[in-house]
Amino acid sequence: MQRKIRVLVGKPGLDGHDRGAKVVAAALRDAGMEVIYTGLHQTPEQIVDAAVQEDVDVVALSVLSGAHMTIFPEVGRLMFAAGIGEKLLTGGGIIPADDMKALYEQGAGRLFGPGSSTVDIVAYIREWYAGRFGADALPPLPPPPPRPQPVIGSGPTPARAATVLDAHHARAARRPAKRSRAGVAKKSAAPARKKSAAPGKAAARKASPKPAAPAKAATKRVAPKRRAKPTRPAKAAPKRRAKPVRPVKTARKPAPRRAAGTRSAKKRVAGRGARTR
Repeated sequence: MQRKIRVLVGKPGLDGHDRGAKVVAAALRDAGMEVIYTGLHQTPEQIVDAAVQEDVDVVALSVLSGAHMTIFPEVGRLMFAAGIGEKLLTGGGIIPADDMKALYEQGAGRLFGPGSSTVDIVAYIREWYAGRFGADALPPLPPPPPRPQPVIGSGPTPARAATVLDAHHARAARRPAKRSRAGVAKKSAAPARKKSAAPGKAAARKASPKPAAPAKAATKRVAPKRRAKPTRPAKAAPKRRAKPVRPVKTARKPAPRRAAGTRSAKKRVAGRGARTR
């Protein structure tokens, strides 16, 4: 019994680049397969649960983060634990050839690297499906989707452009050659001169030489002198007043003491005695 091949396309891990996964999903859809896309940032457990619920035939992983040696074995182990180990585990991403060989030995299917053709991916999945369920169960490939037709009036088609170009050349060949205005003016002026001038006068003009024009005296063109701008006297800078010099303060010397026998000392002693009395 023929039925559509069901494919689950998953993006595990922290990889956020899903353009390649969407391109592959669209190619599988155009090849007549039923595609389920899980979205970004899925864990291996979520991918296996979705594969069990959707009852898919193929689990395809897109890994561009470099964690393929961890994610593919984990998803394969969970698939065997969930009872769908016979399903095809394939995928692609930035995976070296040595890692592809190591993952194939661990139970993964064929892996596709950068630059792989979607035609090869479709052919590999169909070949695996026919080998498992038989060639009679393989559905035929649908016809390729029609290409969008150009909008009418957006531009001439090649055939129409060639027809328009041929008609343009034909019209250009039927047109008379255009003459320059200068040539037409010279030809129209020459006969008028011949009719107006008599033959005798023309011969006399040719025989008599033309008088030479008087030579003009060469004059030098003298540029007018520019009036010099009056120069303003430079302003003298104002003189700064000198600051008064303050005298340096010096420590006062104590007055010398006079001896006790002097006159002033005797007066002080006498005064003290008088006060005490």
